[in-house]
Amino acid sequence: MNHIVNSKELRSQISDEEWQLRLELAATYRLIALYGWDDLIYTHVSLRIPGPEHHFLINPYGMMFDEITASSLVKIDLNGEAVIETPYEVNPAGFTIHSAIHSARDDAQCVLHLHTNDGVAVSIQKDGLLPISQTSMLIHPHIAYHDYEGLALDHTERDRLIADIGDKNLYILRNHGTLSVGQTCGIAFMGIYFLERACSSQIRAQSAGNINMPSKEAIKTTQEQSIGMFDLGKDRLAWPALLRKLDRESPDYKN
Repeated sequence: MNHIVNSKELRSQISDEEWQLRLELAATYRLIALYGWDDLIYTHVSLRIPGPEHHFLINPYGMMFDEITASSLVKIDLNGEAVIETPYEVNPAGFTIHSAIHSARDDAQCVLHLHTNDGVAVSIQKDGLLPISQTSMLIHPHIAYHDYEGLALDHTERDRLIADIGDKNLYILRNHGTLSVGQTCGIAFMGIYFLERACSSQIRAQSAGNINMPSKEAIKTTQEQSIGMFDLGKDRLAWPALLRKLDRESPDYKN
């Protein structure tokens, strides 16, 4: 596969706003790789381009997450067709899931989906994520679930994906993995960070046994304290810090 995209030529075809969004999405892919959440060339993060067309950016299928750059991202429409000429393909299962949510949720500008070991392990459990850690209690009210139907290649599943997520920001795809949505890459990333941390804590606690369950009052209080945690601007401190970390360790995402 030819991984060379002419960044200068691409920038002449897009707005400054789209280039900035490409930088943020490429950074998200690199951060996923940095935290060890990637799954070879699989899983996906997409970011909608503002406008009535519902165009969105997604990863070039076949590239590792630590290779992805702003200029290599593929811009597609809701039919999965490339809007700008590209040498890359798009994962059809990723298109099904992401196009569904982008088509129905204007606030879900960024859709982030993972297959981590702990996230998948919790998705397999009948009771899903338990409110047993501070992190899991905070995010518990924000989680939706979707039953497994096989590889997401059937476009009729999109209606069920939309119905099941409703207005939630976190999604556990049963027997499959985790997903978060947000108005920005930063909010979606922070959402998946908390969800993955909660899943890891649960798996470790279950492996050790003798779990201490918080009181119902403590769970309720913590859940009430989570109101607004996915509002615009909630990423204003952590996201810039993450980008500074990325600039130190993997700055070529900006290419």
